[in-house]
Amino acid sequence: MATPVCVVLVDLTGSTVLAQSLPLPHYMALMTEFVQVMILSFEARGGTVLQHQGDAVLGYWPAQQADDACRVALEAHDRAARLGLAGLLGAELRLRAGVALGEVIVGLVGGQPSAYGLPVNYARRLCDAAHSGETLTCAATAAQLGPELVAQPREPLTLRGFGPACQVNRLTWPDPSYLQTRMKVD
Repeated sequence: MATPVCVVLVDLTGSTVLAQSLPLPHYMALMTEFVQVMILSFEARGGTVLQHQGDAVLGYWPAQQADDACRVALEAHDRAARLGLAGLLGAELRLRAGVALGEVIVGLVGGQPSAYGLPVNYARRLCDAAHSGETLTCAATAAQLGPELVAQPREPLTLRGFGPACQVNRLTWPDPSYLQTRMKVD
């Protein structure tokens, strides 16, 4: 049975350079801390983590919680930048994120939650198209947002598998100080 969801993918940028510049045990510890923080922040806002691969975390929320999913995607940038171990290692962590809304089929594969459907692929394509420090959303996600979030239209993009002229929005907070006064999960 298809379920309407909002899918979020966050992915570190520059992790290959980090892997080359840090001793392997330090790199592993840093990736472990990053993934754990992302998983906890997804779950704290009601998300279900589907998987993580190295330096990327994928999760989903019920479609009616698109605002929560988008907040998590935006907060992830600050969370990554503030990781304690990154500071100790002299590493600056930046990420990019993609958010997509639509129907998926959810189930267990190998005992792990899994989701199949276009929003999963769309979130990946949006994440891949985002610049470091940017969160991109599809038009359907942007149409669902409340007043605490801003979706600024970007030039249409050609996304592999989705064709030319995909309507894409850059997600931001309405006020730059919002994160400092509202982020509750550390």
